Amino acid sequence: MRLAVIGGGAAGFFLAVNAAQAASSLEVVVFEQRDRVLSKLEASGGGRCNCTNTFAGVKDLKTVYPRGSNLIKSQFKRFGPQDAFAWFEGRGVPLMITADQRVFPRAQDSRAVSGCLKTEAERLRIRVRTGCRIDRPESLLRDGGGDFDFVAVTIGGTPGARGCVPSLFAFKLAGGAPDGLAGVSVPEVVASIPASKLSARGALLVTHEGFSGPAILKLSSYAARELASCAYRFDLRVNWTGGRNYDEVSGLLRDLARAHARKAVPNASPFGLPSRLWAHAVSRATACGEASIAGKRYADLSKRDFARLTEVLTNDVYAVSGRARHKDEFVTCGGVPLDSIDKTTMESKQTPGLFYAGEVLDIDGITGGFNFQAAWTTAYAAATAIARRAGM
Repeated sequence: MRLAVIGGGAAGFFLAVNAAQAASSLEVVVFEQRDRVLSKLEASGGGRCNCTNTFAGVKDLKTVYPRGSNLIKSQFKRFGPQDAFAWFEGRGVPLMITADQRVFPRAQDSRAVSGCLKTEAERLRIRVRTGCRIDRPESLLRDGGGDFDFVAVTIGGTPGARGCVPSLFAFKLAGGAPDGLAGVSVPEVVASIPASKLSARGALLVTHEGFSGPAILKLSSYAARELASCAYRFDLRVNWTGGRNYDEVSGLLRDLARAHARKAVPNASPFGLPSRLWAHAVSRATACGEASIAGKRYADLSKRDFARLTEVLTNDVYAVSGRARHKDEFVTCGGVPLDSIDKTTMESKQTPGLFYAGEVLDIDGITGGFNFQAAWTTAYAAATAIARRAGM
C-alpha cells in the first residue's frame, strides 16, 4: 500500500517516519513544494529548534493552545511531550531542558533534529520529492484517479489560505518605539486589549518599531483572529508593575516617597523598573501645561502627581498601527476545522483516506515549543491510524 505525505516539514517527516516504521509494507513518498525539506524547522528557535516543552507548570492547556487544546489534551494520552522527548533521545538526539521548561537539542543546533528525521527517512527508504506543489491532495487517492491508498496533508499555514492569519508577531506602535526606550526589557508586565478579556503576562521588550517579547507574543496568539479583523490597529494597555492593581501601586509609591523624600523622582525607580522606562513613565504622567514631575523631589509630589504616576504604571495605553515580524514567526491561526476530522485518527470525515497533521489543522500554540509538540502529537496519531489501516 502507498502513502503520500504532502509537506516536507516537521509534521510531514515525523508522520512519514512513524507510519513507515509501524507498517513495513507501506511505501511512503513525501512531496515538498520548496527546494529544501525541513527548512522552517532548521530556522526555528534562532537555529536551535525549541522542539518541545516539559509542560511542567501548565495547569490548563488552553493557556498554551488558544485553539485546539481539547484535541491536544486527548491525544497526549497516546503521544505527549514525554513521548516526544524519548523518541528523539532514543534516536541519538540528546535533549536539554532550560529553566523555563523549553526543550532543545543539547547540541544547540536545529540540524540535530532535522538530521535525525532525514536519517530515519533514509533508513526506512522513504522517497522525498522536492519542488512538487500539490493543489488537490484528494486527487492522489485511488478514488480520485491517483495511485495512493492514503494521503496525509501536513503543509504549514499560509496567511490568507484556508482562513489562516498570523498568530505570533510583535506590535508596531504608531510613531515607533517611545523615545529612548529601544532595547529596554521589563521582566514582567501584563499586556491587554481594552474592552476585551484578552491579556497576557510575561516579559516585554521594546524594539525600534514597538513592543515584542513573551507577553506580546502570547497576546498576539490569544487574539490572532480579533487583531486580524481590525487590520492590526488597536489600543494596547500595559501594566508595567506585573499586574499590581491601582490601589496597591498607589500605596507602594507613597511608601517609596516617604523613604526617599529628598530624592528627585527620576532617581528612585519603583518595582525594579529600568531607569529609562521609569523616566518615560514620569514624562507621560506629567499633565500638559503643568510643571514636570521629573523636576520634583518625592516630597514635593502632589496628590494629582501620585494619581497620574499610578495611572501610567497600571494603565499605560499605546496605539498599535500594525504587526511586526518576530524572528520566530512561523505560526498561523486557522486551517482545517477540527469538526471536519476524526479527532482520534486525524482522518477527514468527508474524504476517506485523507489525513491531516500539524499546522494545517486549526491548532496553534504560543511560543515555547508548544507548536512543535502539536506537530509531533497529531502526526503520530495520523501515522498510527494509517499504519493500522495498511496492516489490515
